[in-house]
Amino acid sequence: MQFETILVDKADHVATVTINRPEALNSFTKRMLEEFEFLWKDIGADDDIHAVVLRAAPGRAFSTGVDVKLSREPGEAIMHENIWTARDPGDFLGPKAARCWKPVITAVHGMAAGGAFYWINESDIIICSDDATFFDPHVTYGMTAALEPIGATYRMPLGDVLRMALLGNDERIGAETARRIGLVSEVVPLDRLWARADELARIIAAKPPAATQGTVRAIWESLDQTRAGALQTGLKYCFVGNPIGTAQVDRFAIMAQAKKYEVR
Repeated sequence: MQFETILVDKADHVATVTINRPEALNSFTKRMLEEFEFLWKDIGADDDIHAVVLRAAPGRAFSTGVDVKLSREPGEAIMHENIWTARDPGDFLGPKAARCWKPVITAVHGMAAGGAFYWINESDIIICSDDATFFDPHVTYGMTAALEPIGATYRMPLGDVLRMALLGNDERIGAETARRIGLVSEVVPLDRLWARADELARIIAAKPPAATQGTVRAIWESLDQTRAGALQTGLKYCFVGNPIGTAQVDRFAIMAQAKKYEVR
């Protein structure tokens, strides 16, 4: 596929994906849905890719969700007019919806509003710049806020999700608050954002890919199960992912090596 709305670079086992519509606050379109649907399947099937960095072109926003103006043009509607055919945009935009189990590190700058949570909600590690703000404007415009906030309940405390959804345009979650409530795990200066995301991705990409992908899949699939069911499934994944005699690394050699580590 020839990408028109995103940039994709694959190197050293890392796929760097850049949402590239800065002139429209990196909002998504029907074309972008199609490109991300293709992209996640392509990355998922590419065994040379061990981790993904998701970021957005520089400007005021990581993404403000759907391009409302363009979606009103003929043939540009985000959702099918037939309600029984219509699909959640997250089915196309989200890596986990596409069953892509490569670790995704998302780097957020500026505004992350509404539909931007389709990406945020399905990321494995989220970091942001100190200028980042998070909010959901749906109710301000008389629209029910449901899909993005429901996804966010798996990342944020319920009270914070409800406050964000109900206050709409009247309040934004700042970078430090986002870290405090667990929405992001790290806040860095804007000029360090991309480099830090790349650094994290390369650390992960250097690890055995079967282990990282199995870990991502086991943890995300557990969210749809009871605790007991998730643990039973997880045990099976351990048997599959940690086979006796065919380990991808010499564990005892690694344990014997003195290695520096970071404290976050």
